[in-house]
Amino acid sequence: MINGQKGVIVSEQSGDLATEKEATLKRLLANGYVSSPEVMRAYRVVPRELFIPERLRNKAYVDHPLPIGERQTISAIHMCLIYLEHLQLEKGLKVLEVGAGSGYHAALCAEIVSPTGEPLSGHVYTIERKAKLVDFARNNLDASGYSDRVTVILADGTLGYPPEAPYDRIMVAAAGPKTPPALINQLADGGRLLIPVGRRTYYQQLRLVEKDQEGKTHSKGLMGVAFVPLIGKEGWSE
Repeated sequence: MINGQKGVIVSEQSGDLATEKEATLKRLLANGYVSSPEVMRAYRVVPRELFIPERLRNKAYVDHPLPIGERQTISAIHMCLIYLEHLQLEKGLKVLEVGAGSGYHAALCAEIVSPTGEPLSGHVYTIERKAKLVDFARNNLDASGYSDRVTVILADGTLGYPPEAPYDRIMVAAAGPKTPPALINQLADGGRLLIPVGRRTYYQQLRLVEKDQEGKTHSKGLMGVAFVPLIGKEGWSE
């Protein structure tokens, strides 16, 4: 189905998928994972089923990670929304994501910083080191109508993406031994960065790094998480 406002391809969800989508959101609200109206709106608008392999689309709104190939996964829904809540995204912001995966998380961010049906404002740059996933993410973003608001880059995400720095928000969807200095350097004053830090394999701590208006950074742990390792020059080795 085409959204006439921007020519966006919208998934025609079956009744079961639509019901499961709302039921999952209701559970996440009850458990305190989500509270922001903008996060809830983005979740409702972005069709997760278009970002996973077709054979798994009946599981699109089951709240757990799903395989997307290349030994990678799309994060559980609650983790995606936790990221959005802590990033405190706003319309017009520039976002860097490390670990594009399927493109779903980038689309959620894009729906907040540059909402569907409104003039383009913010933008998301998402880095992926696996070429097949770069193609997968680009195809998914194109099919779902977010390719005008998300740029997918094949590169080492631990080095960030200097051509578009600084970024108002940075999110890392893989766990590193530390926060890569390049990402801290590319974070704008007043910016927020989320990254899992700790062991190469389960478990790690999700950390929030904030940079004040004087350029000083402050970091705090938020919760225990389990992510795939962050591979790259300033992360883990292959």
